[in-house]
Amino acid sequence: MVQDRFGDVTVQLDDSFVATVEMHRPPANFFEVDVVRSLANAFEALDAEPDCRAILLCAEGKHFCAGANLGGSSAQGASEPEGPDQMDIEAARIVSAETPVVAAIQGAAIGAGFGLACLADFRVGCPEARFAANFAQIGYHHILGLSVTLPAIVGQQRALNLLFTGRRFKGEEAFDMGLCDRFVSGDAVRHEAHALAAEIAASAPLAVRAIRKTMRQGLAEEFRRATEHEFEVQEYLETTWDLTEGARAAAERRPARFEAR
Repeated sequence: MVQDRFGDVTVQLDDSFVATVEMHRPPANFFEVDVVRSLANAFEALDAEPDCRAILLCAEGKHFCAGANLGGSSAQGASEPEGPDQMDIEAARIVSAETPVVAAIQGAAIGAGFGLACLADFRVGCPEARFAANFAQIGYHHILGLSVTLPAIVGQQRALNLLFTGRRFKGEEAFDMGLCDRFVSGDAVRHEAHALAAEIAASAPLAVRAIRKTMRQGLAEEFRRATEHEFEVQEYLETTWDLTEGARAAAERRPARFEAR
């Protein structure tokens, strides 16, 4: 078994040609710029690894990813605060990677965690999983290219519903709408995700990469354009009273009182 480490992200490549890429920021696995960069570094390294044919993306602890910490400061000590524009730059590297990715979703995939889940080719969920693109509920704009990835997975109308309402929903509904490709018990999520990745890895690797490239043609460029626009809108919304109120309401666990200013 080949093992490697990229910051708080570990890589284990097994005999089934599947690389397990795991985030280690438990319990919430907050999505910070250095984590995105580490994931991108791991994915690019695996693209160059001839014995890697599929990636299992997972996270240690209770949650897959409970959201973003855009300040870039963590218990592990990220050194420089970096904002959502740098996060998008690093995420674009993930989108440009060539190896198919299956995400194992346990617990929360909220906000940026929801965006990360949508960067994968496939998602395996469970009853304990919960999802939300909750940006509008705090007066913010969605990030990580959800403008592009989410409609492609669940359709335009469902994407609008999830983005406008920011509502939280569980794994079973995620499976029903096509966001999750497989739905199993919580203790079987990682095993099932690995099994799906192994199925992919059992196909001819050159053919799989060629098919994936065809099916995702233009996605990286579209993702970059979308995230550039998303960032412009985020900068505007950061100046609004509604975002201040939304953040305060979230911290106080109460409904926000938005005033459209």
